[in-house]
Amino acid sequence: MVKEVLKEIEDNMKKAIEATKRELAELRSGRANPKMVEGIRVSYYGTPTLLKEIATIGVPEARMIIISPYDPSSVKDIEKAILQSELGITPISDNKIIRLIVPPLSEERREELIKIVKKTVEEGKVSIRTVRRDGKEKIKSLEKNKKISEDDRFKSEDQLQKTTDRYVKGIEKILEEKEKELKEF
Repeated sequence: MVKEVLKEIEDNMKKAIEATKRELAELRSGRANPKMVEGIRVSYYGTPTLLKEIATIGVPEARMIIISPYDPSSVKDIEKAILQSELGITPISDNKIIRLIVPPLSEERREELIKIVKKTVEEGKVSIRTVRRDGKEKIKSLEKNKKISEDDRFKSEDQLQKTTDRYVKGIEKILEEKEKELKEF
């Protein structure tokens, strides 16, 4: 019974880390990354469609993204969606493929992005701690309902704290990597 609770808690902590990684991947650093544009919604035949569903996205070099639509007639719609997004990059097109040149970041923008990264990582930590709190409540209720002993509760809470610490360290490592990436260019 306790093992299932601890497994569920760990799964939820993994989800919190994945959500944080996804959010950070969408941030524009000085380096081109397909994730920067994958989530852009394009009006494709009147239906909002994710860019990654209607085109291949590649990064041939550190500062360039190439978008090759499956349907060449959608190039104009893709360009329009990119311009309307918060990406801040003007697309260059030859009516077959679209190129996005990622400009280097200014020092001011770099500092802003680092603040955003720290805030996002802190939100991830809060999610992990919330999962821990909920898990602790579940463990206490198991003891209260006489499904586990007091010793088992203490062991489970100790294991829960170790798991939490491991995931918090993991999320801090993500912060270090993203800060390093932002300072690189």
